[in-house]
Amino acid sequence: MNPNDFSTVLPEITLALFAMGTLLAVVYTGKDALAGTVNWAMAGMFILLAFWIGVGTSGERTAFDGMFNDDPFARYAKVTILLSAAAVLIISHDFMVKRGMLRFEYPILVALAVLGMMFMVSAGDLIALYMGLELQSLALYVVASFRRDSVKSSEAGLKYFVLGSLSSGILLYGASLTYGYAGTTDFAGILSTLSSGDIPLGLLFGLVFLITGLAFKVSAVPFHMWTPDVYEGSPTPVTAFFATAPKVAAMALLARLMYDAFGAIPGQWGQVIALLAVLSMFVGAIAAIGQRDIKRLMAYSSISHMGFALIGLASGTAFGVQAMLIYMAIYVTMNIGTFAFILSMEKDGHAVTSIDSLNMLSKKAPLQALAMLVLLFSLAGVPPMLGFFGKFYVLQAAVNADMTWLAIAGAIASVIGAFYYLRIVFYIYFGAEGDGVDARMGTVQWAALMGSALIMVFGVINLFGIEGVAQLAAQTLVN
Repeated sequence: MNPNDFSTVLPEITLALFAMGTLLAVVYTGKDALAGTVNWAMAGMFILLAFWIGVGTSGERTAFDGMFNDDPFARYAKVTILLSAAAVLIISHDFMVKRGMLRFEYPILVALAVLGMMFMVSAGDLIALYMGLELQSLALYVVASFRRDSVKSSEAGLKYFVLGSLSSGILLYGASLTYGYAGTTDFAGILSTLSSGDIPLGLLFGLVFLITGLAFKVSAVPFHMWTPDVYEGSPTPVTAFFATAPKVAAMALLARLMYDAFGAIPGQWGQVIALLAVLSMFVGAIAAIGQRDIKRLMAYSSISHMGFALIGLASGTAFGVQAMLIYMAIYVTMNIGTFAFILSMEKDGHAVTSIDSLNMLSKKAPLQALAMLVLLFSLAGVPPMLGFFGKFYVLQAAVNADMTWLAIAGAIASVIGAFYYLRIVFYIYFGAEGDGVDARMGTVQWAALMGSALIMVFGVINLFGIEGVAQLAAQTLVN
């Protein structure tokens, strides 16, 4: 490691040392008595790192002979990951304390998962890709089963582990095929092999297996089977985390792999990504209609939304990547506000997740109901909410890439998906009279809900400046 390598990966090294140092310090002192302090400290560290990466660094650098990339694309993804992880830790603190679930290991495991995500989005080599992916995955398997006294939580962790191991095996097989036919694991080396003109069939098979392994991480159909059960069984704060940062990391990693390693053949992988997008949009939208548990509904919602994000990637253009990045930032913001509300859903001190329990919430808490209406409309893509513009960007990218059929499919899927979002709005404002959920919300959760809703309304003015940042990130990747 030379000084340049060290300075390039300094944010990751800082997070790793902080996580390990915190673990050692807490184990030898107060353990769970310090869990709350560790939770807030880790959230603060994420915010500081996001500021450092977003403002304190610039240009394009590589480390370890191209295995690690520090460029605007990686920094955009890292800032989104870090801020979303910090928001999840903050909004889930009261929930976990109230139910006796806050253990000192939880924020540390989240930090290790985030560290893996940061390496994922900067990967410039198949080995670096796998190391980051597995660091993230191993931490996520544990937090999924974090509630040890819950059979559902243990089941969720086991299902996630078994299916995740299968997807990792598929990805590794694809990596081995790619290495065998390209003669290198370096993304730039693979790209130069493909640019020579003659594309070995085995290399195309390797590409398909790599896409399959990563499709599991983004919950793309038909590799989505783990998502509803894991979302439902995991503790709600963990579900909120699954629905935000890991999705951004996996989508950014998929984009980097496609363009940095296989950018010479967008026509081949674009067809596969487009198929995954269509299947994800329609299966997610249709399957969500029958859900009565809001966490399972959000799981299918996530599947559908990842389909829309994949449209931008399938277009094979810089504008498509820009649209995908904008979409993911909006998606994460909507989910943080929505899960802040879900975390507050309780009756007589017990958490509830049934959609029916939201009946006539508007009478008890009109401001909360209005904020949820805004977020649900945005998730459905109803104008003039910010979620509409996220979908507009990816559909425009498809049209610009002469994939009008894909844009039409997205529009149809969006109309289908609007049903289950609007059904929740119906319950909130016109449902049957009953006890329903308690209207109380913690201060932090209330602030997150309102802040997210306000962003969905006022973000339409100029997207808070992320359009230009996303454009620079996309141009860096697609050059």
